Amino acid sequence: MRDYVIRRLFLVVPIMLGVSFLTFAIFRIIPGDPCVIEQGFGATPETIKACREAHGLNDFWLQQYGNWVWDIVQPVLGSNAFGIDVGAKIIPAPKFDLGTSLTESDLAVTTELERRLPVTIELMVMTMFLALLLGIPPGVLSAIRPGTPLDWVSRFSSVLWLSIPQLYLGILVITFGANWFNWTPPQFGRGYVPFADDPWVNLQQFFFPALVLALGISAVIMRLTRSSMLEVMRNDYIRTAWSKGLRERTVVWRHAVKNALIPVITLIGLQLGGLLGGTVIIESLFNLNGVGKYTLEAILRRDFITVQSLVLMFAAVYVLTNLIVDIAYAWLDPRIHYA
Repeated sequence: MRDYVIRRLFLVVPIMLGVSFLTFAIFRIIPGDPCVIEQGFGATPETIKACREAHGLNDFWLQQYGNWVWDIVQPVLGSNAFGIDVGAKIIPAPKFDLGTSLTESDLAVTTELERRLPVTIELMVMTMFLALLLGIPPGVLSAIRPGTPLDWVSRFSSVLWLSIPQLYLGILVITFGANWFNWTPPQFGRGYVPFADDPWVNLQQFFFPALVLALGISAVIMRLTRSSMLEVMRNDYIRTAWSKGLRERTVVWRHAVKNALIPVITLIGLQLGGLLGGTVIIESLFNLNGVGKYTLEAILRRDFITVQSLVLMFAAVYVLTNLIVDIAYAWLDPRIHYA
């Protein structure tokens, strides 16, 4: 298992290099000049040239790519460096300098991420909590009570939530709240409020955006949980457990659910990795200043330094999530071994 994890971690390096190179190349192919956007369309050629010189945009594109990657992986040396202590030797950690924004007054991308990342993390955590709560228990109950009204309601709800786009559902939530209940999310008037400052207002800010994101994910989780549970409940060891006189709760939750969740864990990992993409729309719609909204703003400004850094971060989250899913397999089913 340890060797497998180490091999997977080493594979992260070429994957990240491939993603970074493709992202870098695509944004150089797209027409347009970010310095024109930054300086305004009435800017003189001299000011645009000075902007390009300041940001190194006149360098050969491979040199620009090499400088960007080196700023990320460059080891930090000195007394204040953060590193890994290996015996008496300290291995310096990478610098993780993601560059500076081309259109935000040379604001460092890492500085903006420190401000916005807690918003996106809280949104993702609440979304996955609601998705698991609305997906796994109904899927299990639907499988052990097939053909009942509970089963029909669960299946109908899953198809309904899969059929409604998240953007449209979010617009309905805001519109109905404003027109019918004279209520709008608190962030429209006062901005982001941390949970530690005011838990009630914070939950109001995140509950509906998280619910809009979670409904579609929970529908997929519910349907897969139901089909997986139905297959597991037909196995011989489940019939043996019934024949031994075990209670239904013991048979279902101790013997059936753990094995039925193996394919569900795969789905959850994929959904968690793709959830970052969903936050781009929902954060912009609900005015949450997280990483998703930051990405959309950077795309509209054609701030490719910011976008390529954020895409690289999204890819790292996706790859590491899949690694965690593979490790979770061995915990759910001890029969699984990695060579």
